[in-house]
Amino acid sequence: NKKTSCSFLSAYHQRTCNNFQVSPPLTRGPSAFIPENEVMQANGLDERTNLLVEEYSTSGRLDNITQVMSIHTQYLESFLRSQFYMLRMDGPLPLPYRHYIAIMAAARHQCSYLINMHVDEFLKTGGIAEWLNGLEYIPQRLKNLNEINKLLAHRPWLITKEHIQKLVKTGENNWSLPELVHAVVLLAHYHALASFVFGSGINPERDPDTSNGVRLIAVNNFCVCDLANDNNIENASLTSSNFGVSVARRFFLLASYFAIFFFTAFDDEIVSTDVSRYVEDPGFGYKDFARRGEDHLPTFRAQDYTWENHGFSLVNRLYSDIGHLLDEKFRMVYNLTYNTMATHEDVDTTTLRRALFNYVHCMYGIRYDDYDYGEVNQLLERSLKVYIKTVTCYPERTTKRMYDSYWRQFKHSEKVHVNLLLMEARMQAELLYALRAITRHLT
Repeated sequence: NKKTSCSFLSAYHQRTCNNFQVSPPLTRGPSAFIPENEVMQANGLDERTNLLVEEYSTSGRLDNITQVMSIHTQYLESFLRSQFYMLRMDGPLPLPYRHYIAIMAAARHQCSYLINMHVDEFLKTGGIAEWLNGLEYIPQRLKNLNEINKLLAHRPWLITKEHIQKLVKTGENNWSLPELVHAVVLLAHYHALASFVFGSGINPERDPDTSNGVRLIAVNNFCVCDLANDNNIENASLTSSNFGVSVARRFFLLASYFAIFFFTAFDDEIVSTDVSRYVEDPGFGYKDFARRGEDHLPTFRAQDYTWENHGFSLVNRLYSDIGHLLDEKFRMVYNLTYNTMATHEDVDTTTLRRALFNYVHCMYGIRYDDYDYGEVNQLLERSLKVYIKTVTCYPERTTKRMYDSYWRQFKHSEKVHVNLLLMEARMQAELLYALRAITRHLT
């Protein structure tokens, strides 16, 4: 019989709770976190990858994101197909709009890598150069996306049907529902992709022509790995052995635990002047879904509005075929497995993948009534939780030390797999809130 990820990880946690060594920063290759030779060895940049880039790359080159993702070629194909469709194929929005929306989304997390990329693409597709001076130079219709952009990026549970009604109301600057769905898909995609960029330490492209005057962001050196030394911080009631605690109670305990854990962990950061031109209300950021003393939290019960039964059909109806492409991508990353874990083979990783996905949704207030949240603490070590929280909610604060601090005996390809899961879980969470609001607007 296959070993379960649950039993393997429990033993693994016991062996890896000592202090860890941090390797020096890497400056070459597509990732600052992964040695260049390991990326090349893992994917071989085989013929299949090159064909995918030729067919689906909007930039026409093998960029650093693609190189790192190509460690998992099966997933890469789903990713590139869906991204190419939303950027280049027939759709409600003009091509320059699509790339400017990508810039607006990436700017919420100060992701200069994605901003640089889409500044180039914006100009290549006929965008008006003056718009790159900042939000005050863009049409009012695009300005009207600022509110939903910041809510989706940081607190999607606050999105209501009133936000949708405000955007689609009659007037010269209104959005049609198909246009709005296209915009929402782009915003969610690039918020989540920023998480992957920072979580994987994606290096700037070496081509100097991609900068277009947008200065690269210096990410702060703050690290929270020392917070993982408190072995008493987890509440015993979160363990799977305590069956007296209800699913809802465990869900809120888990969410509240990290609300407390991160409440004072970070100081406010100053947004780069160059990036702030694309950001309205830069001080608005993630606020923990569950804080002490708050009652009547607006929990999103996953069974009430699911991607499979509700979101998929709505998005496909308003933005033809994108639902199929997104669904394929979600399924691909959720089911992707090589039945290995570090040096161990024949391991069933199903429960681990589910814990990663559901933990991200937990931080966004999405609760699964049929899931035992005790699994999260059983399977995810504390340093991994810190990493997940940072990559998902504050990706611009991710450091190599955080990346190195968890699963130290695991392969880089396995950590990239984690980042793919986090990215897709985040994107799906944002889409569920936005699509639920659109459904309520329609009913």
